[in-house]
Amino acid sequence: MEALSLPAALSLVAGGGAGLSPERRAALGASLPLVQRDYRFERVWFWGCIQGVRGAYYIAEGLGPDRAAPRSRLYSLNCLDWSLLTPATKEMLALTEQVKGRFQGDPSFEYNLSEINAEAAARLIESGKEPVIKEETRLIATIEQIDRTVGIVPRGAFVKTPLGPVHENRQFEGLSLVEAKKLSSYFHFTEPVNLKNKTLLEKADLDPSIDFLDSLEHDIPRGSWSIQLEKGGTVVVLRSLLWLGLTFYHVPTTKQFGYVYFGTGEKNLDLPFML
Repeated sequence: MEALSLPAALSLVAGGGAGLSPERRAALGASLPLVQRDYRFERVWFWGCIQGVRGAYYIAEGLGPDRAAPRSRLYSLNCLDWSLLTPATKEMLALTEQVKGRFQGDPSFEYNLSEINAEAAARLIESGKEPVIKEETRLIATIEQIDRTVGIVPRGAFVKTPLGPVHENRQFEGLSLVEAKKLSSYFHFTEPVNLKNKTLLEKADLDPSIDFLDSLEHDIPRGSWSIQLEKGGTVVVLRSLLWLGLTFYHVPTTKQFGYVYFGTGEKNLDLPFML
């Protein structure tokens, strides 16, 4: 969610019980504009919080001119001092899938891979690396997974230019209340996968400038999203049941939308058995 409108946005997603203390809100309000200035970002989004056993990680994302380009990510333990995270790699994602359980809250904490997966540890030893995974690496991979899987935007909020870059759509005035209740009105804000597999006949009704992302209506497993009207029917709230703690909000017929994550950073692997 947009850092500048953080207090108002947090009040819109507070129905699920998640939020920040007044001290944390004040700290973010002071530090995020400095992050935007120092790193020369065009926009800064407050991504959310991953709660560990001994502490919490507060995450922010910095955006450049191309909104669909890989975003810079930073984390803080106190909402004041921010550290830049390295981009996620395929190797990181593959290794951290082996790690289960809660985060500790210490970026330097090391998970012993030989206790988790002996084969993966042996491969690391053969390549001359230590069979350990730092929690900071797991944090990078978890944020990447959540963004890829459940980071969403309303249809039409962003427009793809003929040259490729993606920008905010200045003509976007929000979804109507009827459209806002449909899963097909929301897109994954990441590289499309299902769109490439559609036939020419299916693509005939799509507008290439705004329908360049994957819709939520074909997400697997079916039923992994909850749509609710809150604040007297004035706010549409989507909650992910796959990554518990991810909440998206949109005020129909306005430009107000965003998502935030407050959770433990653990995927709900039992979801297919709960539906």
